[in-house]
Amino acid sequence: MLLTKVMTVVSAAVGRDDEDGQGLAEYALILALIAIVSIIALIFMGSQVSDKLSTVGATLQSYTP
Repeated sequence: MLLTKVMTVVSAAVGRDDEDGQGLAEYALILALIAIVSIIALIFMGSQVSDKLSTVGATLQSYTP
């Protein structure tokens, strides 16, 4: 459903129905899929990533050259 809406918006923005527009729509779909996967990964792993970044930040702050 979401991908259909994205494809409709991209097709309307391009305003062409030739092969170049089709390639652009495919890139838009790939970009949308990557965004969805990234958001889902951040939802499930967000706290773990935050903990690791906090540890790295604390380690860097405590380092004295």
